[in-house]
Amino acid sequence: MTTSAPIRLRVFSLNCWGIRYLSKNCRERFDLIGDLLNQEPLDIALLQEVWCEKDFLFLKKKLGGVYPFSHYFKSGFIGSGLAVFSRHRIRDAFLYRYSLNGYPYMAQHGDWFGGKAVGKVLLNIGGLNVHVFVTHLHAEYCREKDSYLPHRVVQAWELQQFIRHTSAGADVVILGGDLNMHPDDLGTRLLRNYTGLLDSFSEAAKFDGCEEGFTHISENPFTHTDGLVPFGGGVRIDYILFKGSGEVEVSCESLCTTKGPVPGQPFPYSDHEALTAEFLFTPTKKGNGCKEREYGCIPEKLPELVNTVNEARTEVKVGLHCSERMRHTAARTGVMGLVLLVLELAIAAVPLFALGAEQPFPKASFYLLGALCFAVLLSTLMLYIFYSMEVKALQGTEDQMRLALSSLQERIKEYPKVLSADHLQNSLDSKDSVHL
Repeated sequence: MTTSAPIRLRVFSLNCWGIRYLSKNCRERFDLIGDLLNQEPLDIALLQEVWCEKDFLFLKKKLGGVYPFSHYFKSGFIGSGLAVFSRHRIRDAFLYRYSLNGYPYMAQHGDWFGGKAVGKVLLNIGGLNVHVFVTHLHAEYCREKDSYLPHRVVQAWELQQFIRHTSAGADVVILGGDLNMHPDDLGTRLLRNYTGLLDSFSEAAKFDGCEEGFTHISENPFTHTDGLVPFGGGVRIDYILFKGSGEVEVSCESLCTTKGPVPGQPFPYSDHEALTAEFLFTPTKKGNGCKEREYGCIPEKLPELVNTVNEARTEVKVGLHCSERMRHTAARTGVMGLVLLVLELAIAAVPLFALGAEQPFPKASFYLLGALCFAVLLSTLMLYIFYSMEVKALQGTEDQMRLALSSLQERIKEYPKVLSADHLQNSLDSKDSVHL
């Protein structure tokens, strides 16, 4: 039974930077994160970069008395790093893994091994269907030469599709996580404009935290400050986004962030600052969401959305061109390795057909060269397969964007008719009121 009384919900989000044996003070920080969650009157905690399942189990045991319901999303080689803790029963959970997530040979970055994804849990709070999403997108390692931008745009596209297509029956939608994008970046605009999700930082009635809502600050001892200097010593890349529906109006009463070191400790909870948003759900027939739940439901924003999708499609095409070029390079290198290997085999066959002839090369050098040719052939084959998969993923996304643009342009053509009808109706209403 749906309640008619307003409901308050407090949501917490933190990128925990939990790489065991590599992250500094990892065990101590997880213990402090558990203490923080136990002390704060929260309803839902959305965690990212809990890479080791042992750390999740540690938190689950520590938080079991306060958050009896939890879920850990497993994906990729080392996991998705996503976890949810809730005071409310988790009725269902689902994971979608992004089709593109970096390159396996960029081992120093490690994103490919993490299996970046978006996790979803369904909650029933006071009779309201609350769909909660948690995600972590590919990191930005160099803003000037961002080779991962097409991947992040594809991830943002798939994220907005996943949210739109799985939230048809939602009264409230909440997304929390590390998007690794600035507020005005292409992927952020694509996500917000298409889904109609609102930024809790922009909508909050009260804010208490780092300057301009920064969640990645230069004062943090775990961060590399060089990349933050051009942005005034901090960036905002972690978000809690939300949306109501035709039946529920959602307002963000407050938003706060942690501010550097843990009280009484020389280090902070993570290399990111934590976010805590307090929402007020007011059941009504005129909510701030959308009954259609499509394209953000604001007709005035359709031209802006078309421009954003066009920009995203252009970026995907750039990534597609680079990927096709790399695939051709891998193919050519593989052919060269194959030719060298065939020559090696031909030289090895000389003594078999010429009786008494000796091997013209030293055996050690011959075998070493053969092993090298085989390694080149195998490596380029794996790279060719990987780049072929990347090409298909980018082509698929570009095709989807083309279809979406066609649909959006059709809606824009229909919109002036609706606007004219509304304007006419408003004029008639004004005349009636004057007559009365």
